[in-house]
Amino acid sequence: MTEVIRDIPFLATDRVEALLDIERHLIAEQSTIERWFRGQWQRTPPPFYASVDLRNAGFKLAPVDTNLFSAGFNNLNPEFSALYVSAIQHYLNQYHPGLERVLLIPENHTRNLFYLESVARLRELLELAGLDVRVGSLILEDRTVYDLPSGGQLLLEPLCRDDGRLSTTGFDAQVILLNNDLSGGVPEILAGLEQPILPPLAAGWRNRRKSQHFTHYRAVAQELAEVIGIDPWLIDPVFRRCQGIDFMRSEGRECLVANVDAVLEITRERYAHYGIRQRPFVIVKADAGTYGMGVMTAYSGEEFLDLNRKERTRMAKSKEGLPVSDVFIQEGVYTFEQTAQEAVAEPVVYMIGQQVLGGFYRVHTERGRDENLNAPGAHFEPMAFGQTCVVPCRKSPPDAPVNRYYAYGVIARLTLVAAAREMADWRRQGTLETGQ
Repeated sequence: MTEVIRDIPFLATDRVEALLDIERHLIAEQSTIERWFRGQWQRTPPPFYASVDLRNAGFKLAPVDTNLFSAGFNNLNPEFSALYVSAIQHYLNQYHPGLERVLLIPENHTRNLFYLESVARLRELLELAGLDVRVGSLILEDRTVYDLPSGGQLLLEPLCRDDGRLSTTGFDAQVILLNNDLSGGVPEILAGLEQPILPPLAAGWRNRRKSQHFTHYRAVAQELAEVIGIDPWLIDPVFRRCQGIDFMRSEGRECLVANVDAVLEITRERYAHYGIRQRPFVIVKADAGTYGMGVMTAYSGEEFLDLNRKERTRMAKSKEGLPVSDVFIQEGVYTFEQTAQEAVAEPVVYMIGQQVLGGFYRVHTERGRDENLNAPGAHFEPMAFGQTCVVPCRKSPPDAPVNRYYAYGVIARLTLVAAAREMADWRRQGTLETGQ
């Protein structure tokens, strides 16, 4: 792993200590935190997998995005494969005992060999956990073998539907594992299946909204903060939502201006309370979608009164060219993480069920501390999580890797509880397996 150093030039010395205070508190309250998490999983089982983008501002440690169709398994530290396999087995034993055959359905990125590398790695981990796995494509009509950058290969097979069951030739799957975020909606071939689908169809971005997820996250963060006695703002980004936005026609600008300024005002108040000297900012992005598309940093609402055509075009569409009409306005969280080469970085944490696997740093040499790093030009550096994200070490300094990673794992699992509550909402609404 490229060395990640602490460098917080915009913070006063006492604010540098703020993160250490958070970490000390989490370490001291570990028993209470773990007991609280166990109670949450008993009430709301977690999704099969998830990944979360975190931002570490020194004075604040918070999630900025949660993905329920995780890609990037090839970027995890290969030295800890046994941990990943154990997490899969633990989830299966708890929620799908006796499961043997899984059909994995990836995105349609057949030209993106690095994504297919992630699919191949996920398949390998599932097989190491004792599963028989096939990878089925929503778009291919023939079996196709892809040569991967690592030197390996991945076989994709066309899907077959027989009444309510989905299969590949000669392979009757017991469970469908989606690695496709369904941004374009639920394909007919996936609708009304007998087999369980993980994550459920309702988790696709045609149905899911960031604002819904962070509403649940806010409640979760407040609950844990009350239990362990911290200010929930330290782990929870302020946000607002605007609907009916048309960037190309400049419609809905008043909502954007008002809500950007509202988020900034709340953030300024908290900055003043904690003596933080840095300038507050917001991140504006599509309320649905992923891949870092349609994202903008802003320091005032007025910036949306005079967007140029390039900016409006960039914000107007998300993945698969889908128009953006619902917009998520999130408090910007700075990142102090950077490599020894001074490239800005942010941690990305992966989970299987309630188990934290580890993660990697997303690194971008051309982006600043206040910008979205999930953009072309980013690369990834694995973090040596191992078991360190599960059990902190009270004998080590609070910013030692063993304890820093534990803090990351706590915040990541909070997002997982929020995602579990989303799923419970979909179940109550009857949309869990329809995505409608």
